[in-house]
Amino acid sequence: MSSPASAPPPVRPRSRRPALRGAAAAVALGCVAALAGCRAGAADPVSEPPPDVASGPGGQASAGDPYTPGDGNGGYDVQHYKLTLAITPGGPKELDGTAEITAKATEQMNRFDLDLTGLDVATVTVDGAPARFVRDGTELVISPARPLAKGATFVTSVKYSGTPRPVTDPVLGRYGWIRTSDGVFVACQPSGAHTWFPSNDHPSDKATFEFAITVPEGLTAIANGEPTSPIPSSGGGTPQVPTPSTAPSTDPGGGPAIVPAGFRRGPSTVTWKVTDPMQTYLATVDVGRFQVRTGRTPAGVPVITAVDPTVPGADLDAFHALNIAVTDEWTRRFGAFPFTSSGGLIDNASVDFALETQTRPVYGSFGLQQSVVAHELAHQWFGDSVGLRRWQDIWLNEGFATYAEWMWNEKSGGPSVQQQFDNVYKDPNAGELWEVPPGNPGRRNLFGRSVYDRGGMALHALRLKVGDGTFFKILQTWAKEHRHGTGTTPEFITTAGKVSGKNLDSFFKSWLYDRGRPKL
Repeated sequence: MSSPASAPPPVRPRSRRPALRGAAAAVALGCVAALAGCRAGAADPVSEPPPDVASGPGGQASAGDPYTPGDGNGGYDVQHYKLTLAITPGGPKELDGTAEITAKATEQMNRFDLDLTGLDVATVTVDGAPARFVRDGTELVISPARPLAKGATFVTSVKYSGTPRPVTDPVLGRYGWIRTSDGVFVACQPSGAHTWFPSNDHPSDKATFEFAITVPEGLTAIANGEPTSPIPSSGGGTPQVPTPSTAPSTDPGGGPAIVPAGFRRGPSTVTWKVTDPMQTYLATVDVGRFQVRTGRTPAGVPVITAVDPTVPGADLDAFHALNIAVTDEWTRRFGAFPFTSSGGLIDNASVDFALETQTRPVYGSFGLQQSVVAHELAHQWFGDSVGLRRWQDIWLNEGFATYAEWMWNEKSGGPSVQQQFDNVYKDPNAGELWEVPPGNPGRRNLFGRSVYDRGGMALHALRLKVGDGTFFKILQTWAKEHRHGTGTTPEFITTAGKVSGKNLDSFFKSWLYDRGRPKL
């Protein structure tokens, strides 16, 4: 996540962080607020179930992550979310949904929890049979008609409705389900997914997704992954929109077809599928009037770009070309692109952050900024494909994306990576960096400057220590070996040592865990 830029020193939108002083700083701030606001009042694992649910063995009511108390659940591993959503922005109930959640029990359970905040639950079934359920704070506690055996695959269906409420935080501002003038903008790091769909809302549990989204006439719904039918374009069209006399067709670049929403009468439904595992906080659905452009990178990666044409400084052609160029550059540096498509979406949302929602990062109404796009697309490797297992290791996301941002700045004719490193290292006002260890920053500093800037500096110091060839081999090995999985800082240190043939324990201790400025 990052925040936008304004004037030198560059300020950027937070990458689920607030607008900060520099590209890296903005990135860092955003997530802290999200953390604080999302789970207010949530409970950690409970030893006794609430009344009216099954007694006996049950999954834990939390993943046990101290950085996001109460988030996540135990006892099962989600395999797939199928979300059928009717979204009516500004309606009495903006969301009418059914979540079908396929999971595998990791222990015997008479009951289990899903994370869900607000919203009204009408019915719950497990494997087609009605199940008892109760609300317990931000938990939906479910008792299946029959106990679940360890190893069993089961499908939970939850019918629910209501108007999701955004999370409000004094540092990050609003995030989650954000109303725009013509629709909805959704960005949920770190734990806002359960404000709009029931889930196991912790990054340790990845799953594939399918979104079937119905929206009113004239609006377009865009989510992660790729659509199974042509994308309605409702923002004034693009050069690839067919005329009324032509049938919708795939554009010359090989991307999905685009159909003007005005050609359709009444509500329209588009289904988007995510075939690679994704963490819940990276899921998004964005509804509004968008111009849409599709194409491919030189290496053949499909790219889907969308822009609300009312956002100043957000040119569709420039944004699409930048998405292609950055995706191509990071593919050369980090290895094969890990997903089935790339791209991005700029909406007229009154937020000062961007978020690396998988395959299609989302950006608020601050316009188009190259360094922020470079940051968010680097997350597709570091943060999305290689995800977190615990929030303590957030520098593996934000430090890596910050360093990528520095490399893009250098490539674009700005200061060299070394100059950017030196500016931060010598900054007399950077005391925060040296007092907060990015490898374990604490909940309050989860998205603080140290995670971003000192995290990025640790990578540059590693590059200086092992040399360019070895450094990029370390990054590529990390991305390849943990592709579509998760990782921790100790695992990254092991990878770096194995690839370099060096004992790097004391080096990483000084850069990631010790207080004080590391010596060069």
